[in-house]
Amino acid sequence: MALRRGRRRRRVQPFLFLLPSLVFLAAFTYYPILASLERSLYRASATVAHPTFIGLGNYAALGTDPIFRQVLENSGQFLIGTVPVTVGVALALALLLNRAHVLTTPFRTAFFYPTLLPLVGAAAIWLFVYTPGYGLIDVYLRRIVGGGTNWLGSPTLALPAVMILTVWKNAGYYMLFYLAGLQTISAELYEAARIEGAAWAQQFRAITWPLLGPTTLFVVVIASINAFQAVDQIFLMTGGGPDNRTNLLLFYIYQVGFQFFDLGRAATLTVFLLAVLMAIAAASFGFLERRVHYEV
Repeated sequence: MALRRGRRRRRVQPFLFLLPSLVFLAAFTYYPILASLERSLYRASATVAHPTFIGLGNYAALGTDPIFRQVLENSGQFLIGTVPVTVGVALALALLLNRAHVLTTPFRTAFFYPTLLPLVGAAAIWLFVYTPGYGLIDVYLRRIVGGGTNWLGSPTLALPAVMILTVWKNAGYYMLFYLAGLQTISAELYEAARIEGAAWAQQFRAITWPLLGPTTLFVVVIASINAFQAVDQIFLMTGGGPDNRTNLLLFYIYQVGFQFFDLGRAATLTVFLLAVLMAIAAASFGFLERRVHYEV
């Protein structure tokens, strides 16, 4: 009997260690998802006491919402404009700073420093850079072409301006992952390639890039998810303007939920965002992972 109780205790004990994590996930992940799914089926507002069940009415309304279509277009442009550039810059920095040199550590620190800045501070810096007339960019442009540009007030320039801030803020963070990946590649492979007469570009194409596949897959997934979750820089720099040209999906959810108090519509947009993030992760791991080399 005592032996049976001991076996039962050993079976239950691992689940007891997992219990705090399960409670945390249930309270802050699974319950909010289920609550959003339920709320998206109702016409609900902070000013209305009793929500009205409308089924998929909120989802159908998204298709006829011109602002939602503009937000999707902006989010797609933001994704395409930030993820490849950030990954490319991070990889280039990692390749440049991978070799030991007396200036390697200072340069690594300098390029990683923007990551340590709070986004409020980073946005304040770039607000000064973009200030029309006496901002850092206009000061130099005035010497070349004269005049000034309202970077954050222009419908065509505002979103690219926010993209530049995002790339500057995140490239150093992803650089660390590539530096870690480069450290795992055996130097013997490069030595053998040099003996065979392979140039640097050939070594990169045949050795470095394939063996950095797992790192690239991870960075692309994280950067893509972060692109759809961008909200702080929009809130601080443009407020979604001008004319919703910088309004991204998560900021639009904030507007609908906390400015317009349309809770049912905000829940619908939240479910849509979750679906997009899951689709990105599934597509990345389903399509890209087949082309990733995990072993030499």
